Amino acid sequence: MAKKITSKKPLSGNRRSHALNATKCQQKPNIQKKTINGVKVKITAREAKKAA
Repeated sequence: MAKKITSKKPLSGNRRSHALNATKCQQKPNIQKKTINGVKVKITAREAKKAA
């Protein structure tokens, strides 16, 4: 099982239509499974890019 080492949480907000209807939505972080030094971890794609 991969260990989660990121602290990112989903962003919340509203989607707005042309009629200005507000619908709740979430933007979830792009979490990937990567192997670092033989250990499987769950990190965001941005953090994986920085580590490489």
